[in-house]
Amino acid sequence: MAAMFSQNPATEGPGYSFSDAPRAHGELREHRFNPYTDNGGSTLGIAGADFTIMAGDTRHTSGYSINSRMAPKVFKIGGTTASQDDATIVLSVVGFAADGAALRDQLDTICKIYRYRHGKPMTLNACAKRLSTILYGKRFFPYYVTAMLGGLDEEGKGAVYSYDPVGSYEREQCRAAGAAASLIMPFLDNQVNFKNQYVPESGTGHDLKERERHPLPRSRVEILVKDAFDGAAERHIEVGDELQMMIITKDGIEEVMVQMKKD
Repeated sequence: MAAMFSQNPATEGPGYSFSDAPRAHGELREHRFNPYTDNGGSTLGIAGADFTIMAGDTRHTSGYSINSRMAPKVFKIGGTTASQDDATIVLSVVGFAADGAALRDQLDTICKIYRYRHGKPMTLNACAKRLSTILYGKRFFPYYVTAMLGGLDEEGKGAVYSYDPVGSYEREQCRAAGAAASLIMPFLDNQVNFKNQYVPESGTGHDLKERERHPLPRSRVEILVKDAFDGAAERHIEVGDELQMMIITKDGIEEVMVQMKKD
């Protein structure tokens, strides 16, 4: 091993590892550069009758290493102050943290410019369309993130918009993204979308009546969010440390931090 770090008489420079030994003259050498990485973590959004909750954990990873235990993935967008106290829209990004920060800053700037020019905040629907065009504009070198927007629509109803990396989007009742999305989404499908829930003693087989779908109260949704992330942290090493929740109502955005597993 010492020879790897010593001077190499053949090259008059540092030694080479066995995987990068000197090649014969004219032999092709492959050079690689990967601009992307996955920094772990998960996010989710749930829309209620008159509120929306966007949540994410704060763990930042590279493989099996924890780079930071406080790397938020949920952000207020379009406010006029440094603390974004008057913001009305929340963006969550998970995947490559650097791309997430770039996308957040770009969308935040666009919302601020709109507010300055028109004297009012951008609506959630308009912001959702604008985010789609931003992502689509980068389709040949896309932001390596899964983004979601949350807020209230023009009628005051909760809304969550989910995106793929190149701008396709959909308004949904709930959505999970990130490392533990496959663990969280089945739980949300059952508890929020009421899939595979039936009225007891309403029949057998295909005669079973599905449970009536209705918006859940805020207190129930907060419990579901905590349960979802507690379960994900138990089963996924890239999820943990702290849970950050942004609760959007007509009165503004409330931020709640909850301790999670740190191992």
